[in-house]
Parts: sequence; structure tokens; C-alpha cells
Amino acid sequence: MEGGDLELGELLAAAEAAPPGESVDVVARDLRKRFGAERVSFLFVDLIGERLVRLTAAVEGDTDTSAQTIGLRGSVYDMVLRSQRQHVDPDGQGGRRVITPVTNRGDCLGVLEMTLRDADDTVLRQVAEAAHALAYIIVTDRRFTDLYHLGRRTTKTSLAAEIQHQLLPSASCFEAPQFSLAAGLVPADDIGGDTYDYTLDRGMLHLSITDAMGHDTNSALLATLLVGALRRARRSGCDALAQAHSAHEALLTHSHGLATGQLMCVALDTGVCELVNAGHPWPLRLRDGVVEEVKLGVNLPFGVAGPTSFRVQELRLLPGDRMIFLTDGMQERGAGAVDLAALVRDTRAEHPREAVRSLATAVLEACHGTLKDDATVLVLDWHGPRETDPSGT
Repeated sequence: MEGGDLELGELLAAAEAAPPGESVDVVARDLRKRFGAERVSFLFVDLIGERLVRLTAAVEGDTDTSAQTIGLRGSVYDMVLRSQRQHVDPDGQGGRRVITPVTNRGDCLGVLEMTLRDADDTVLRQVAEAAHALAYIIVTDRRFTDLYHLGRRTTKTSLAAEIQHQLLPSASCFEAPQFSLAAGLVPADDIGGDTYDYTLDRGMLHLSITDAMGHDTNSALLATLLVGALRRARRSGCDALAQAHSAHEALLTHSHGLATGQLMCVALDTGVCELVNAGHPWPLRLRDGVVEEVKLGVNLPFGVAGPTSFRVQELRLLPGDRMIFLTDGMQERGAGAVDLAALVRDTRAEHPREAVRSLATAVLEACHGTLKDDATVLVLDWHGPRETDPSGT
């Protein structure tokens, strides 16, 4: 085993032996031991994506362990997260400040910051490896502690929002060889109704975006029923059409509410996408610099009493395509002032994660920070089928 692998192995073993809320302390002790790192801290990205919350490692001996909130937009941390590149600059005291992204499969958890006296290329590479390991440690440990959930809260969260956030995937961004995707839901602190979901199996990417009618806890409870029915059907091996029928029957049987939604299944080897549109706004597609609505046939929403049939429609994705799926909160009332097509074109060179942030921010600003309805956006970049070598490995 090489030296770097041995060090990482010891780091992971130490993290597993420590309480789940002490992941940053474990990494800080490791970096202090190996490189003499000082002032090691991890900065969370909050739920809104506007602020960072600093968690300072206890090994530094600081008496003040209170969380520090830092504005993200326009900061050096923002640059690191956007570029996903390590940043090094003088700390003004003879050392060098090193800021490294902490990211897992495209999901930006935050940044790891420290001061080093010696920061050559070998040290910086090993620090980056430790930050990558920290991402995996946090993803694992947040199943057992609320610390990492608390770290992302910079505003008071309503009961409806708490329920709804538990329905969302734990990561809002995901990267694979064939695609990259990111999603966002605003406002993050007082929502009710919207959800998005995704999962990847061996040969298929499953996506959904839904909008349960109503507001506050009633819509959150309706969304719980809807997402539960969709996941149950999906995890039973059902395709988009069967998932749609499952959601429809669940709402008819257990609720008097309605919900719109789009369900999508994308074949990884071909880019063929099967969709079911249950009364939902049309998605946008960016292809060769041109943004257009994909005018799908629209079925009735889930939960409409009476004869309701859903039909599957087929769409072929081409390498370089960007698909933007929306809820009506991105288009109605004050949000209607945003030229979504122009903004999609303007952000075409950005990662889906940054495109989502730009779209959500534009809608919030158009509504002067107060939305009358949830606004959700999901951006999918299709890179194309993954190439394999002739041996099939």
C-alpha cells in the first residue's frame, strides 16, 4: 500500500472510531499531525446557498466554539465552490491559507480551510485528498447526527418545510459519466407542495418533479403521500407509466388533493427518455444554443376523480443537451418577469449546480424575496452514453 493510501486508510479508520459529530475534529487532528495545519475549519453551505456556517475544529483549543456565518456570494469561498479548485493565498503572518472544496459526486457540502507553513504541491494534493475523504465521512455520518443538518440552517424553518425537505434527496446535485444534474427549491425556510427526486440504477436514471396543490402542512402531507407512492412503485421496478398510476391511485384512495408532476426515465445507453406529464408545465431544452419549450402532451393531474389515463411520451436526448424542468412557481406571478429562456442561454457554460442557483436567485429577486408559491427547478445535462473498451470492462 502506498504512503498516501495508508494515511487515508488511517484517517477513515479514525473517523469511524470517533463519534459521528466529530468528523471535522478527526480530519483536523490528521492534518495537524501530518502537515502542522492550524486553524482548521469546515464551512457548510446553508440550505439557501447564500451563506456559509463555519465549524472550527475543537483540536485548535479555541474557547469560542460558536458558529460563524459568512456571506457566500462574491467571496473567495464562492470562487472555490464554483470552480471546484483549491485556493492558496498568504495569511499575512508568514503562512498560507488553503481553501479546498469538500464535494461528493458533484454535491458541494462546503469547504475545508486551514493555515499551513509548508504548502508545496505534494502537501496540497494530500490536503485535497483529505477534503475528499471528509466529504465521504460527512455523507456517512450525517445519518447518525443532526449536527450537519443544523449547520445548514441559517433561517427558521416551518413545519411544512421540515416535512418537505425530508422528502428530497439528501444531495441536490449528482454527477455521473453520462450526465450531471442539480436541483433547487425556494424558499427553503417556508415551503409546501413542491418536490423533486432522482435515483440511478444500473441502466436507468429516474427523475421526477411534482407540485402538490395547496399550502403549508396540508400540501406537505399530500406531497409525502405522493412521493411515497412514487418511490414505492419505482423501487418495485415499475416504469414511469406504472409509477404515475401508483401515485394517482394513492391520492384517490388516501386523499382529496391533487398534484401535478413529470416523471422521467432516461436510458443510459441511448439517451432515450420516457416521460409522463400529469398536468405539469412544459420543460425547456437548450440544444445548440437554442432554448425552446418541449411541448409534451399533457394528462390530467394525479388525484383527479373519474376516468384518467396517462400515456408515455418519448424524447431522445443528444450529447450536449440541457433540460430544465420547472414547477409553476418559476413562471407565475412575480416570477413571470424573469426571462427564463435568456437566463438559460446565459448560463449554458456553467455547471447545472450554478445554473440552478442563478435561476432560483433571479426568481427570488423578481419577487422581492417573497414568493407566493414554491419555485423548483431541476437541470439535467446529458453528456452521452459512457464509452466502454472492447473487453467490456
